[in-house]
Amino acid sequence: MAVSLDDATLTDAGYVSIAPAAGKVLLIACGALAHEILAIKRANGWDHLDLHCLPAKLHLYPDQITPAVTAMVNEKRGDYAAIYIVYADCGTGGLLQAECDRLGVEMIAGPHCYSFYQGNDDFAARGDADMTAFFLTDFLVRQFDAFVWRPMGLDRHPQLHDVYFGNYTRLIYQAQTNDPALDEKAQDCARRLGLAYERRATGYGDLTGFIARAASQP
Repeated sequence: MAVSLDDATLTDAGYVSIAPAAGKVLLIACGALAHEILAIKRANGWDHLDLHCLPAKLHLYPDQITPAVTAMVNEKRGDYAAIYIVYADCGTGGLLQAECDRLGVEMIAGPHCYSFYQGNDDFAARGDADMTAFFLTDFLVRQFDAFVWRPMGLDRHPQLHDVYFGNYTRLIYQAQTNDPALDEKAQDCARRLGLAYERRATGYGDLTGFIARAASQP
């Protein structure tokens, strides 16, 4: 049976848990990628992939990502022929890659999801031009208040705006889907931050190829 969004438990924090299936490959992923991974799985009928997402709020505490991934790999290793880590570096300063190398598991390439959504090569090529851009994905547009506005204290201390965003000029919404409601909300996010708005239709970028590689395992 194909895995769909209805099979998952998804909270505002981005945590997803899917009941164990008969598959032999496990994806350990950031909760902010849940909708996208499930959509790729469903579109391709990759029912043999199991998914466990760690809380998306770990991005607020990058030092907690590596130990959380390590604990999950050690807990699940005996149940799967292969485990893939759907986290980019995400502020771990190379620690997550080093730990994945030690554990013998593959992680998706890139410094962060903005890069692999756009395609790591393209993101790097645009680096100078996008230096003053603030990025949002579908997940972050949906969860803007929970993951940007409130954690930065902008709801309580609006004077912090210039401290955080004084050097930014644009908000780039990397759209994984074509959703007019999300586009409208992303424009509102740009307005609230006082930034020019750009919508960049990236789709899933390098994420699709990485999930496909995991799906090709026996």
